Amino acid sequence: MKTKRTGFLSGWVLWMAGAVLMVSLTAAPSMGAEGMDEKADTILKSMSTYFGELKTFSMNADIDLEIVGVNGQKLQISSFATTMVQRPDKFYITRKGMISDAQFIFDGTTLTIHGKRLNAYYQTKEAKSIDEAIRAYESETGIPAPGADILFSDPYSGLSSGVENGDYIGTAYVNGVKCHHLAFRKARVDWQLWVATGDRPLPMKYVITTKWITGAPQYEIRLRDWDLDPQIKKDQFSFTVPADAIKIEALSIGDMGEITSPEEKK
Repeated sequence: MKTKRTGFLSGWVLWMAGAVLMVSLTAAPSMGAEGMDEKADTILKSMSTYFGELKTFSMNADIDLEIVGVNGQKLQISSFATTMVQRPDKFYITRKGMISDAQFIFDGTTLTIHGKRLNAYYQTKEAKSIDEAIRAYESETGIPAPGADILFSDPYSGLSSGVENGDYIGTAYVNGVKCHHLAFRKARVDWQLWVATGDRPLPMKYVITTKWITGAPQYEIRLRDWDLDPQIKKDQFSFTVPADAIKIEALSIGDMGEITSPEEKK
């Protein structure tokens, strides 16, 4: 069992090393889109403009990430997420699965990350907008938030940065919704985006491939149950400290991406 677990976690480390490259999708300034097919570029801009202008929305997501063990075996780890956003400075996100059971809450001044399994929470006030809150999380953990690039106020700027070429593949169906299929290449990652056709060009599926690691592990997120006029509760973006919860001063992330105590890290 020890050997198998070591291989499993080593694979996770490999995936995380590749995932660090995804920061360039969210944090880098726009470098233009010279290598993009005109239709692919137009659809990406349309999606980004439409999505970036939404004031409130909610959606659910099914997330799959792949890890590659030292023996070459590829495993897919699945999780589920819910998201409620009120621009420009509030969100409530939950994520549950093998990797974590956590809440991410931003009320406009404080970003709270609550690990339910450990019943520990971390807070930072180094953000005043959704964009800054996402970057604060990445800065504190050293781990990017894959898929969060589409939540930015200007998704196009980050998504198009560093793109060497982009292609319009055609139309396909994601969760029964007809979508434009776009494919892009960067130096070390490839990524694909499926955007709903029609007058609501919402992102429906997003895949990132870390192509420089053996096995080319992927991160995939399917976005569904979109609601562009959700009912927002009065305390939707407020964090109430659970009974017996532990407040941690430094955010500690374990091998599987969960919040850990200093003792567990040792």
